[in-house]
Amino acid sequence: MNVCFHCGEPLRGSTLVARVEQRDEPVCCSGCQAVAELIAGTGLGDFYRYRDGSSVRPREDNQDDKWRVYADPQFAAQFTRTTTEQTSVTLLIEGLRCSACSWLIDQVLRRHAGVRDVSVNAATGRASIVWDDAKLNLADIMRTIAQLGYVPHPVTDETVTRALREERRDSLKRLAVAGFGMMQVMMFAVAVYSAELANEIMEPGLLNYFRIVSLLVATPVMFYAGAPILLSAWNSLRSRSIGMDVPVSIALLLAYGASVWNTFNGAGGEVYFDSVTMFIFFLTLGRFAQMSVRQHTAGVTDALARQLPSIAHRVGEHGVEDVPVTSLRVGDVIQVRRGEVLPADGQLLDTQAHIDEAMLTGESLPVCRRVGERVVAGTLNVDGPVSIEVTALGADTALSHIVSLMQRAQTYKPALARNADSAAARFLGYVLIGAGLTCAAWLAIDPSQAFAATLAVLVVACPCAFAIAMPAALASATASLGRQGILLTDPDALESLAKVDHIVFDKTGTLTRGELRISKCISLAGVTEPQCLQIAALLEQASEHPLARAFAPYLDKGAVADLQTVAGRGVEGRIDGRLYRIGTPDFVAELRQDKHRSAPPAESLGSVIMLGDEQRALAWFELTDSLRPAAAIAVSLLRSLHIESQILSGDGHQAVQTVAQQCGIKEHFARHSAQQKLTHVLDLQKRGKRVAVIGDGVNDAPVLGAADVSIAMGRGAALAHASAGLVLVSDNLAALPEAVLLARRTLRVAKQNLLWAAIYNLGSIPLAALGFIPPWLAALGMSLSSVAVMLNSTRLLPRATRRTAAPTVIPTAHLQETTA
Repeated sequence: MNVCFHCGEPLRGSTLVARVEQRDEPVCCSGCQAVAELIAGTGLGDFYRYRDGSSVRPREDNQDDKWRVYADPQFAAQFTRTTTEQTSVTLLIEGLRCSACSWLIDQVLRRHAGVRDVSVNAATGRASIVWDDAKLNLADIMRTIAQLGYVPHPVTDETVTRALREERRDSLKRLAVAGFGMMQVMMFAVAVYSAELANEIMEPGLLNYFRIVSLLVATPVMFYAGAPILLSAWNSLRSRSIGMDVPVSIALLLAYGASVWNTFNGAGGEVYFDSVTMFIFFLTLGRFAQMSVRQHTAGVTDALARQLPSIAHRVGEHGVEDVPVTSLRVGDVIQVRRGEVLPADGQLLDTQAHIDEAMLTGESLPVCRRVGERVVAGTLNVDGPVSIEVTALGADTALSHIVSLMQRAQTYKPALARNADSAAARFLGYVLIGAGLTCAAWLAIDPSQAFAATLAVLVVACPCAFAIAMPAALASATASLGRQGILLTDPDALESLAKVDHIVFDKTGTLTRGELRISKCISLAGVTEPQCLQIAALLEQASEHPLARAFAPYLDKGAVADLQTVAGRGVEGRIDGRLYRIGTPDFVAELRQDKHRSAPPAESLGSVIMLGDEQRALAWFELTDSLRPAAAIAVSLLRSLHIESQILSGDGHQAVQTVAQQCGIKEHFARHSAQQKLTHVLDLQKRGKRVAVIGDGVNDAPVLGAADVSIAMGRGAALAHASAGLVLVSDNLAALPEAVLLARRTLRVAKQNLLWAAIYNLGSIPLAALGFIPPWLAALGMSLSSVAVMLNSTRLLPRATRRTAAPTVIPTAHLQETTA
């Protein structure tokens, strides 16, 4: 063996060997030796059997010192996202070429103490890793990946741009060589075909000249433009597997070898230089189109990540000074001038400001934000200078959270795509068997037809279109959802959304704006109203529920101990040694062990909650909220799509009934705890219903996790986002029926793609085997089938002139026509 066992490069005289599974394998350098023995030493030697892409030769500069800087928490914070329990990062992995590479990185990282989850996607070249920061740091993770021979990069503007630029440049060069070569070879082939059609005999010297020139032109096309195809096939065979490029490469090598033999043999015979160059060109063109769609989809995420400016205007004792964004701290006051992007999340200090949130939500018009309201990083100030108090920076911003959710989605494949990949892999084995049977049959019937028919079968049966059918549709749909202000965090959610027949809404913060205000306070035990409001504000300060924000203006000095939030019921805490509760009447009554709770005020139009201590009920609070403008329209449009709506809320009966009447929802349920919500959804599913749940609070996380498809509001709690398959970033409910329509169209287009690919492959193989399809036509047909799948999928892409995510009224007739 004269090539390296690990990376496949020439040994160049190296005598080094690596001990792998009780045998010595030749390697080209000490780096490959170390990596191969590391892989074998960790019990992962199967990597070399299953890989279908060549491994990367370790770089000489992969030293520990290179990664030591990532151990600095402040430096690593630029790329990671940290919560109270875990830290996560998305890395761009250079040299990640196949699913076996993904498996290897996944398995090695999981053996690290502290690593909680790993997801590696060879298609996007990205890895998502979650770990316990107390046991591990980013430097350890990156160093481990580097020891395997791969080069990890944090997903930054520079690394992503460079990687995409190099990938595109390389693809364009190969496409150009294939295109020019195909055109030149076809010029000579047309002359030969024309002579044959006219029953004329071309002078042998001229015919041989055409063949030699075609050979000279086809050779760089074969071994440069077609190198990725041949290399992929070689790696598949080395790993004892059958990849997509194996039958294609066999056909190319057979056609090229036979053409070279017939060119110099002098005994005549067919040459296939035109088929070889045409096949490589169209296959390269199809892969270039796939790469472009993938980069376009990934570009949405990367564009969001590039939104933040590098300089901020901080207001200090000596006036306004320009400082790096990385030097900002929570509590700083910054000035954002007209036309500038907000560098951090914050609270508006000025009376009002108009903010363009199109990049995040798709909202076409600037949104008016008033004093005290939250503004987020990555949005654009379209007014004069405004002052903002910084509340979140870096990985803690809403923008960073959205980007991390999108990157998480890019590391997973939907179930339908995984099934298609599996079917395509099994199909390849049958293709080789079919080609062998075709060759044997024609050798017995007419040996002169055996070679051409075998070539045609190998080429025409390549299931490229089948393999890209679902990914192409999903990529286009993801881009369209992004334009509508909907973030897809779980690819499987799109398929589930298309089949939904029931949707369950939370009330506060979902159907309503979540901007609650205290409309009435009734004190019950001689405690003054200001005292009740102060106690309630202290208790609610730690809650993420929308109603907690209604008490924020009443928060004054004071300390609360033993603070505990009970999802769906309320909050408990100790103030000045006395234990208080605020929440549902039952929850508050349990504290004083009173089975007979007080009745709420009559004719309450909003949510009613109680405040009490261990001896008595202290006060009733009535909180009112306003309905979202598009809520009623969304419910009506969902009904026209044959989707029934329900409200499932922890609020009082009167408040829930009022919202249900305003939205036109018949079924509504009030005073439900998180467990009762979960039970309700599970009961619907037991009755055969496909249920979507949309909510925004911490108490919605369990029911979101149990739903067939879960949707979180963009301004909801982070835990709700983590449990959701889709995030309604724009908070615009009118986008919901559009998302259902798009999901149904995506599923329909994906099935069309799969059906077309299956019909093409299964229908063309018999024709090719019977000799009705020549090799050149097989090459054209296979390539065009992939292009047809890509073009069909682009119908899901948003129109360039369309501005989505603003409240949109879709005519009912159009909805019914689309779903017919």
